[in-house]
Amino acid sequence: MTSSSSSQLSDTTPFAVPSQGRIRLSLLLSLFGLLIFLVGVRPSLFGLDRSPVVGFIQISTFTVGLGIICLGGYLGLTGFWKNTTRTIAADIGARLVATGYVIVVFAAMADVFGMGTQPVPGKMVFGPWQATGVELGQVVIAIGFLLLIPRHTRSVSS
Repeated sequence: MTSSSSSQLSDTTPFAVPSQGRIRLSLLLSLFGLLIFLVGVRPSLFGLDRSPVVGFIQISTFTVGLGIICLGGYLGLTGFWKNTTRTIAADIGARLVATGYVIVVFAAMADVFGMGTQPVPGKMVFGPWQATGVELGQVVIAIGFLLLIPRHTRSVSS
């Protein structure tokens, strides 16, 4: 290959390809997090449902699972920025992922922190306001992941 043909190849690559190890790690983390998230959200899928209400253990389990999913997605998407500097949008996206997770944790654990509808010494119940807060946090996380995707334009050499 001549130097001009190798420069043409590098000009047409849309983004840096992360290592296979990093891709595997991020996918395994995300799938492991999804499994934990599903145990928390629907324990009946695994034969673990013992209560008619969503309690503290279920809430903390799906919160931890969502955190592991966020970590896996963050590792995978930041790998595409390997040899380049991230754009402002990608930095905002990384912060939105973290902010969305904080929203999820505080919305899900509102009763534990004393900000929910149930009194603190009473039984913790996952209510509709908490579910709305968790959904809002997940939307913020999804927007953050979308901003983390690299958008490099391909240059066409003549």
